[in-house]
Amino acid sequence: MTAAPRPVTGDPLWRRWWSSLRWWVRGVTGADAYDNYLEWCRRTGHEPMPEKAFWRDQCDRQDRNPQARCC
Repeated sequence: MTAAPRPVTGDPLWRRWWSSLRWWVRGVTGADAYDNYLEWCRRTGHEPMPEKAFWRDQCDRQDRNPQARCC
């Protein structure tokens, strides 16, 4: 999971709260997987695959190796 968003001094409280909630929900649901993958590619120097191909590969991997998940 990526690091929590850094609050900008002067941001209203509701904006900081919303940003933190959005970060948490994306992490719990796995919606941040592609962002994490891009960060990994940047750090390791790999060429990233397009987002559509990434999600197709992600679904295929989950089908081949089912783990605890809701669906």
